[in-house]
Amino acid sequence: MTTKKEFTPGQLRYLRLLAKQYPTVQAASTEIINLRAILDLPKGTEHFMSDIHGEYEAFFHIFNSCSGEVKKKLEELFAKTLTKRERNELATLIYYPTAKLTLVAQETEDMEDWYRITLHRLVQTCRYVSGKYTRDKVRSVMPEEYAYIIDELIYTCGSKGVQGEFYENLISTILEIDQAAEVIEAICTCIKKLTVDHMHIVGDIFDRGPRADIVMDSLMASNSVDIQWGNHDILWMGAASGSRALVATVLSNSIHYNNLDVIETGYGISLRPLSVFANEVYRNSDVHRFAVKLTGDDAEQYTEKDKLLSARMYKAITVILFKLEGQLILRRPEYGMEDRLLLDKIDYENQSITIGGVTYHLDDCDFPTVDPADPYALTEEEAHVIGQLTESFRHSEKLQRHIRFLYSKGSLYKVYNGNLLFHGCIPMTEDKELMTFTIGGKERSGREFMDYADQAARQAYYAKRGTEQWQFGLDFLWWLWCGRNSPIFGRDRMTTFERRLIKDESSWTEPKNPYYTHYNDAAVCDMLLREFGLTGPHCHIVNGHVPVKTKKGESPIKGGGKLIVIDGGFCKAYQSTSGIAGYTLIFNSRDMRIMSHQPFDGRREALHHDHDITSKVQIFEKLDSQMKVAQTDQGRELQARVDDLLMLLDAYRSGAVAEDHKK
Repeated sequence: MTTKKEFTPGQLRYLRLLAKQYPTVQAASTEIINLRAILDLPKGTEHFMSDIHGEYEAFFHIFNSCSGEVKKKLEELFAKTLTKRERNELATLIYYPTAKLTLVAQETEDMEDWYRITLHRLVQTCRYVSGKYTRDKVRSVMPEEYAYIIDELIYTCGSKGVQGEFYENLISTILEIDQAAEVIEAICTCIKKLTVDHMHIVGDIFDRGPRADIVMDSLMASNSVDIQWGNHDILWMGAASGSRALVATVLSNSIHYNNLDVIETGYGISLRPLSVFANEVYRNSDVHRFAVKLTGDDAEQYTEKDKLLSARMYKAITVILFKLEGQLILRRPEYGMEDRLLLDKIDYENQSITIGGVTYHLDDCDFPTVDPADPYALTEEEAHVIGQLTESFRHSEKLQRHIRFLYSKGSLYKVYNGNLLFHGCIPMTEDKELMTFTIGGKERSGREFMDYADQAARQAYYAKRGTEQWQFGLDFLWWLWCGRNSPIFGRDRMTTFERRLIKDESSWTEPKNPYYTHYNDAAVCDMLLREFGLTGPHCHIVNGHVPVKTKKGESPIKGGGKLIVIDGGFCKAYQSTSGIAGYTLIFNSRDMRIMSHQPFDGRREALHHDHDITSKVQIFEKLDSQMKVAQTDQGRELQARVDDLLMLLDAYRSGAVAEDHKK
């Protein structure tokens, strides 16, 4: 005789809700079988990228090639049947299907024959990369309009008899109705999404490079991605949320590096209010320290008049920035940044300033809008200009869409499948202790402070506009961007004032947090991992932010293999320092491998000559056995689901919950 199962009132409420989704024993049993099958599959491949900095062409290539994983799959599948050239052509097609199809159509006489051969190869590839997934998972990444066709092609590919005939008829019909190009594009999309199961972006999508908005559009179209905010992402999040200081910072940086396309073309923000103001107020001002950085073809595209206007705009917005930052530091004494109040320290008579007990000559003291008696007060015109620009950031529909995505998919750090991901650092003292912060009225350090900082950063976007919570959130985003030992800035100070106005480079130093010395110590890395609940031989810290100086012999692997730095090196300005175009990371079911990349020759070379990024692979950790889904974070969630469904079966069989066969 079966003993009746006892359930608590809370369990019964939950089980009745679960029963709405699985109303019968059969429905619950089918899902248990499905979930247990998934748990026994190999873990999906994770792809880690960092510090993209708006370099969308290099990003697309690494993203589409899955850091070489697509080509690796093609070599495994076709090494004995296709030449290297044919494999390279097929890889380029998978990376850039629309553009490559256009080129092929211009160069190929018999397109029907090319389509037929290419479809067969792509279907084989898609079948190969789908091997570690359930059929439902594979269908979920297929473009909806072609899901049925691709599904049938994959699962009848290589068949004999009736199924083989069905497969060939499908291919022939696709060609007959002139849908080959569209099906090829759809299959290429599937291949890329199945080659990498999940993408991690370890910070800094924005700034320096030309079009961060294009990168954001691509990430939003991804099937599975998370983002750890970088300091440059926080900068744009604050500007979009309404921080005048961070709007001024975005504009100052963008003008300085002649990178206005993302603002004007990408996000439709007009800089006319600033240009009119700068041309009027700074017409007779010294702007030699504010010359905009122009490189290559840029230098030839601009007249002297254009360059002068840019310098005036740059100076105008930078002075506004200094004032707004001063106001913020005075408003938030808990930040402990009074030493960065510099406008009131200028000795105009001697054209100098004393910082940290050292007196420096100022190359520029010509500030027509600064009142020495009240240096941090905006003029009426300055307040009007920065107000207009801030509203433009707040009302850019595309920018707001991107920032919502950053908030929904992003966080200050992430613990995922045994790895701790963050962009900058976990602030530490010289004595290898976790640094304590008192922001928010309470002492916090380590994970507690990171959790607090993540929550405070969200107030800027989600708190009611005009409230103290909203203002605190905006100011806190500024602190995250450049505050002393902020976890995503990781330095003692940001010397924007010195770099703009002092020629003596000894004043420009920005000391790094001791974390960047301590992370070479395996014991320190283990301590940090434990702080976030991670222990064991296969746990790691994955870090972005600081370029690895490869040409000086520096390794991206720190702390005896416990920490990996993957600053992507996408930003061309950093490549002279690093010596390469940075690193990405692949974590599949058998190993972790770090990929070092050479600079990208450009999309045109890739399309016309099938040039790929030259990369070197270093497998730095092999797993003891193939990792199954059951051993992942997702697997633990699925197992909990199985446990709940088993409890539902008990409830059905004991009569505690009634089946509903009508559904």
